[in-house]
Amino acid sequence: MDALFLPWLWLVPLGLAVGTLGTLIGAGGGFILVPVLLLLYPHMAPEAVTAISLTAVFFNALSGSFAYSRMKRIDYKSGLLFAAAAVPGSLIGAWTTKFLPRGAFDLLFGSVLVLLATYLALRTFRVPSKDEAPHEQSRLPLFKMLRTVVDWEHIQYVFSYNPILGVVVSVFIGFLSSLLGIGGGIFHVPLLATALNFPVHIATATSHFVLAIMTLSGTLVHIADGGWWHSLNIIVPLALGVLGGAQWGARLSNRVQGTLIIRVLSGTLVLVGIRLVYSSFS
Repeated sequence: MDALFLPWLWLVPLGLAVGTLGTLIGAGGGFILVPVLLLLYPHMAPEAVTAISLTAVFFNALSGSFAYSRMKRIDYKSGLLFAAAAVPGSLIGAWTTKFLPRGAFDLLFGSVLVLLATYLALRTFRVPSKDEAPHEQSRLPLFKMLRTVVDWEHIQYVFSYNPILGVVVSVFIGFLSSLLGIGGGIFHVPLLATALNFPVHIATATSHFVLAIMTLSGTLVHIADGGWWHSLNIIVPLALGVLGGAQWGARLSNRVQGTLIIRVLSGTLVLVGIRLVYSSFS
């Protein structure tokens, strides 16, 4: 009995740390969890690591989304659009994890992450002040948008960002995130904050909302495969930890400037990229 519950002593704190940082930067925390799991369980199959990480990221994103929803930071219309695009990619990525060779792909993927981190570190973002109103796009009712024929505010909203770009990239993000089990926040936050010009705090919250839907679909694929049930002794304590950590991370986001969030994200991308490049040669 003691041997059964001994892992809880470090899995729950690990989940707490993953949930806090993952929610703070809107990345879900999978980029931290996957390398740790690979280190702690060197003989565990890649699909098992991916299943554990996706499940933990789902609970993290779900808890964080509730917290961000109370803060009125989530752009639900954009989030649902991007999630609908990401889910098919997520299903395919989760299914192909056990079939696709990882060496060459990890090398390419890690290199892309390092380049993306460099871009984020050099770019200046639009950061809302503490007194700034929640994202105005989330306040425009959908039925009003559909009824409006000639409305300059509506036209400005439609062309304020490129939804086609967001949809196309979301499909690819859904595939990569489920394939590697790291969640899609490390890609979605830069996409929203740069190409689509979302305020950083809105980008992290909306990314978390998309992540909750996307990782749920990937997790369901692993549950259907059957192997997910053999990892419940690891999944349960991690899930309990990330549920609490996500709430703490959302509260910290009120005290941390958006530029700092991006800098943290940039640093974590470098770490993930280096780890992937290294693993491709091992």
